[in-house]
Amino acid sequence: MSLDRSDVEKIAHLARMEMDESQIDAYAKDLSNILGLVEALEAADTDHVEPMAHPLHMAQRLRPDRVSEGDHREENQAIAPNVEAGLYLVPKVIE
Repeated sequence: MSLDRSDVEKIAHLARMEMDESQIDAYAKDLSNILGLVEALEAADTDHVEPMAHPLHMAQRLRPDRVSEGDHREENQAIAPNVEAGLYLVPKVIE
């Protein structure tokens, strides 16, 4: 597909872009090259290509699930001002 000067002016108007008159022909050539590339990509046979969610077949490496810190609940609650049934008691803030 080839774009001419009037096509580029229309596109610039729709995009609300101000274009320098001396560059319109260069833009037309560049946009035509891009559209040519898209046409070439569309011509590729992709009937037997399986769609992929990601281009790389990778799995997330996870760290081993093991306990790295001991249970310090009793030590922490021993210094708390108010504890009841294993819970910290705090003053009511919202009425």
